[in-house]
Amino acid sequence: MSETWNTKTKLVHAGSRRSQYGEVSEAIFLTQGFVYETAEAAEARFIETGTDEFIYARYGNPTVRMFEERIAALEGAEDAFATASGMAAVNGALFAGLKAGDHVVAARALFGSCLYVLETLLVRFGVEVTFVDGTDLDQWRSAVRADTRICFVEALSNPTLEVIDIAGVAEIAHAAGALLVVDNVFATPVFQRTLTLGADVVVYSATKHIDGQGRCLGGVVLGTKHFIRKVLEPYLKHTGGALSPFNAWVMLKGMETLDLRCRAGAETATMLAERLDGHAKLARVIYPHLASHPQAALAKRQMSMGGTVLSLDIKGGKEAAFRFLNALQIILISNNLGDAKSLVTHPATTTHQRLTPEQRAALGIGDGLVRISVGLEDSRDLLADIEGALTFY
Repeated sequence: MSETWNTKTKLVHAGSRRSQYGEVSEAIFLTQGFVYETAEAAEARFIETGTDEFIYARYGNPTVRMFEERIAALEGAEDAFATASGMAAVNGALFAGLKAGDHVVAARALFGSCLYVLETLLVRFGVEVTFVDGTDLDQWRSAVRADTRICFVEALSNPTLEVIDIAGVAEIAHAAGALLVVDNVFATPVFQRTLTLGADVVVYSATKHIDGQGRCLGGVVLGTKHFIRKVLEPYLKHTGGALSPFNAWVMLKGMETLDLRCRAGAETATMLAERLDGHAKLARVIYPHLASHPQAALAKRQMSMGGTVLSLDIKGGKEAAFRFLNALQIILISNNLGDAKSLVTHPATTTHQRLTPEQRAALGIGDGLVRISVGLEDSRDLLADIEGALTFY
């Protein structure tokens, strides 16, 4: 039935399973293990687990399974596996499908922890990684090889919001026999159907928009049933990156308002980007649906709205950026995003501080760049807060 439901209905009802008590709000099954009626039943379950059968919370849990089924219904995926954090999802999606001697092609503009997994950890285990300008399809074509197994991108790069042509990269990856793995956090499952664009695997940090209120860590990997159950699950259930039942319950509650929150934040982000574009104190305003964005046309084809994040390049470098951050009254300094509260961070000294100045410059992360995650406050108050802070220097 859920296949015919629209987004808001899926976000409230998909994946629900009720106990014998008929509760309205999803139950939290806080248990590590499960009881078997007989020794024979235990043996049978370890051979093949049924739809509503569980072995151990590291392998699966009823509350966690509700979250997996709900996000899979929203994304249009065959299956999903929930993880302890967004980086556990990235780690699992990459490591589960690779071995020593394999080759990976990745967009150069990535979150700092993703870069660490690719540059340091995968290489340490004998995987070769080639980085390309994610917006340049010719570079993708030149980089893929016969031994390329995975192409990895952020649909919108962090924090410069480059837009990747998902369909274009997917075509190149598939021609080489590789999987396309997409981190879709910034584009959100509300605004972009990444699997329909050609991605094979989609990962989310549920910590961000899915929770949406700064409470819990979580992540999820989505894809075909074969990839999730035959490739990913054996890796994750034996390495222990499982989502806790309580956090899964929080994510289920967050999903009920996900569409409403994302649309409200994106409406405000669009207004802020348009009003601030051309401001005398700003070298540039970066927002995917802003006309001045170099990939605006692509962003509008792929995303129904421009998302909840914008970046401002403040004239005057780090000193001016810090004065701006310290002058804000409503927007909070924090390196998270997707929260009901508006948050701002200075990437050069936080999320991307481990990169060299040359690496940051190549990615367009200057000392004046700040990233703003737009929350649910009144848009007029946020605009006044930003404009007021810009007058401070």
